[in-house]
Amino acid sequence: MNSQRFMTQQTQLYEGKAKIVYQTEDPDVLLSYFKDDATAFNAQKRGTITGKGQINCAISSHLFQMLEAQGIPTHYIDCLSDRKMRVKAVTIVPIEVIVRNRAAGSLCKQTGLALGTEIDPPLVEYCYKNDSLGDPLLTRDRLLLLNLATPEELDQIRQMSLDINHHLSAFFQECGIILVDFKLEFGRDRHGHILLADEISPDTCRLWKQDETDPQARILDKDRFRQDLGDVESAYEQVLERVLGKTK
Repeated sequence: MNSQRFMTQQTQLYEGKAKIVYQTEDPDVLLSYFKDDATAFNAQKRGTITGKGQINCAISSHLFQMLEAQGIPTHYIDCLSDRKMRVKAVTIVPIEVIVRNRAAGSLCKQTGLALGTEIDPPLVEYCYKNDSLGDPLLTRDRLLLLNLATPEELDQIRQMSLDINHHLSAFFQECGIILVDFKLEFGRDRHGHILLADEISPDTCRLWKQDETDPQARILDKDRFRQDLGDVESAYEQVLERVLGKTK
């Protein structure tokens, strides 16, 4: 396949907080462009993380390929440049799946659990992808009430999320990183198959250095932006280096 031809005649489908998605000449292929824009708190906080687009594209590419090798179906095809990823066209299921291995963020605020409390077995949560409603946390029954997915799809998404967590946790451990929690999105291809979509990066994962006990210095993810901790670009670069095996 000559991937170069998909660089022409692109039509923008939509622009999200972190990416712009384009149509290509192939209706089954989309082009995802990774931006440097950063948002937090449902886009109430906005900024720029220099180089984030290239870093997140490279990390996502590597992790999608790793998961594909482990039998997880994803929308990933290949990368045309350091910011442009070709992906299979899917209809996104409007559910954000959050998998938690340790307590952090909203879980601590809503439950009183201490930051870093280990969660075994991992906790799987669902949020409705709806900015106007603030992406609310929903129960399985509410997801079914809203017809966001079928019972069979929810079962498949939950199991895929746990399988992904198993593989990612082991991979990040080899990189000297603790996978605290992360967000996943899934989509349906034109055959109705469920595929892992979106991205896997410091934007969507909480990542802590294994060998660092200081609660701020250990953070290698977008919490540095959310909490105004500084050194955001450096943290993202460290994750990229560890993921690509340049440092351990």
